[in-house]
Amino acid sequence: MRSYVIRRLLLMVPVIFITSVIIFFMMGLIPGDAVDAMLSVPGAVESGMDRAMIEQNLGLDASSIVLYGRWLGVVSQVDGTFSGILQGSLGISWWRDMEVLDLMAQRWPVTLELGLIGIVFSLVLAIPIGVYSAVRQDRAGDYIGRSVAILCISVPDFWLATLVIIYPAIWFGYMPPIMLIPFSEDPIGNLQMFIVPGMILGMSMSGLIMRMVRTMMLEVLRQDYVRTAWAKGLRERVVIMRHALRNALIPVVTIIGIQLPVLIGGTVIIEQIFSLPGMGRLTIEAVFNRDLPLINGIMFVFAAVLLVINFLIDITYAYLNPKVRYE
Repeated sequence: MRSYVIRRLLLMVPVIFITSVIIFFMMGLIPGDAVDAMLSVPGAVESGMDRAMIEQNLGLDASSIVLYGRWLGVVSQVDGTFSGILQGSLGISWWRDMEVLDLMAQRWPVTLELGLIGIVFSLVLAIPIGVYSAVRQDRAGDYIGRSVAILCISVPDFWLATLVIIYPAIWFGYMPPIMLIPFSEDPIGNLQMFIVPGMILGMSMSGLIMRMVRTMMLEVLRQDYVRTAWAKGLRERVVIMRHALRNALIPVVTIIGIQLPVLIGGTVIIEQIFSLPGMGRLTIEAVFNRDLPLINGIMFVFAAVLLVINFLIDITYAYLNPKVRYE
C-alpha cells in the first residue's frame, strides 16, 4: 500500500503540471479582453490611462509563454520578484487587487458546505431506496424507487431551483435570505439557508447512485456466499447490511468520484440562483470581468482537489473490498 501511495503522489506532479498548461492557455482563448472590460466600466481605471498603460501595469505586454512562466513562478513578475504557483501564490486579481488565494479562502467554505450537504443528501436518499428496490425486485416498491431515480436524473437542478425561488415568493411572499448567515453565528439559520439548495444539488447525483446501488445489489444478492448466508437462517437485515451492501458499494464509490466534477459545476448555477457567495459566483464574476488570474487560480485549485479526491476514492476500495490489494 505504501509504495502505491507514493507512486500515485508522484504521478500527480506531471498531471498537475499538464493541467496547469491546459488551464492557462485555454483560458487565454476566452473571447474578450480584460482591458476592454476595464475601459468599459467607469472608474475601473485611473483617468488618463490608455490601453497600452493598462497592459503594461497588468503585465499583458509580454508573450503567452512569459505570462505562463510568471504564473508558474519560474519567470520574474513586472516588479522583478518571483511569485507564482511554485512560490505558493496563484497571482493577484486584476479587478479586486487581492491575492487569488485570499479571495478563494473567503468563498471556499460556502461551496464546501453546499457540496457536502448535496453529497450527504444524495447518499441518504439513494442508498436506502436502491437497496429496497433490489430486495423487493419487480414489486410496487421497486417500481416506485426506479421512478424516483429517473425523476431525480431527469429534472434539471437549475429549473427546480428557479421554481423553489419563484413560487414561494408568489404564494407566501417568502424569499430566501440574501446575506450569508455564518455557521459560527447562527447554525440553525445557516442550515436553513443551505439545506434547500444542497438538496437540489444532490438530487441528480442521487438518481444515478440509486440505479447503481440497485443494479449492484441485484448482482451481489445472487452470489453464492449470500445464498449461504440465507441458508444459515440469518436475518434479512444482517444478510443485506453485512454481506451484500458492502461489496455493492464499490462501484457506487466510483460513481461518486465521477460525479464530483458535475457537482462542482452545479454549485456555480445553484450559488448564482440562491445568491450564495461561494466559489461558483466568484467564477462567474471572474469570467464576466475577464479576470484571468482569478479564473486560472480557481480552475487550478478545482483540478487539484479533484485529483486528491479521486486518489482517496481509490484508497477506499481497499477498505470496502478485502480482495483489493495495492502493491
